Amino acid sequence: MVRYNSLDDSTKQNLKEQIIECAVAIGGKNHFLSLIEEIREKQIHPLLSKDSSFRFSYGLVKWGKVIFKDKVDLLITLTNDRENNENLMLKKGDKNYKTIMNFLRTLGPITFEVHPENKKDGDGFSLQAFDLIDENTSHLNFMFDVIFFLPINIVKKLFNGSIKNNSELKVILEKEKV
Repeated sequence: MVRYNSLDDSTKQNLKEQIIECAVAIGGKNHFLSLIEEIREKQIHPLLSKDSSFRFSYGLVKWGKVIFKDKVDLLITLTNDRENNENLMLKKGDKNYKTIMNFLRTLGPITFEVHPENKKDGDGFSLQAFDLIDENTSHLNFMFDVIFFLPINIVKKLFNGSIKNNSELKVILEKEKV
C-alpha cells in the first residue's frame, strides 16, 4: 500500500471512495485529516491508550479492550514490512506462526468506532483491524491502515486523486463540501 504510484486507477478510485465515505461520516475532509494528523503527532501510539479511546479535535475513536504494547509493536512491524496488502497469516510450522495467530485472535474481534463530536457532522463509522478472507488468509483492513499507520502524504494522495466517470461521487463531494 505504501507505493501509491504502482496502484492501478481502479484500485486508487476504490480506495478514494472508501476514504471519502468515512470522511463524510465524521464531518468531511478536514475532520478526517485532523484525526489522522493528530494520531501521527502522538508520542505514544494511540492504540496503547489505557481507556481504549483516542480523542481528537472533532470527535472520538474508541475500541472494545486495551491493546498491549507487544501487540502494537508487532502491528507496527507488520505494517512496515509488508507489500500491497500481504496475507498476515503464516503457514503452520513457521517460526512466528503462534505469535501471529495469537495476535490475530486478540485484535481480530475488536471493533473500532469513530464518532464526530457534533452529531450534525455525521453518524461516524466503525471498522475492524483485519479483513478475514478465509481460514488461511487475513489482510490488514485498508481504513484501519489509513487511520493508524499510512503516512499522511499517501493518505492525501489517495484523497486528492482524480475521479474518473463517477458523477455520483462528485455529487456527494459537492453536497458535503469535502
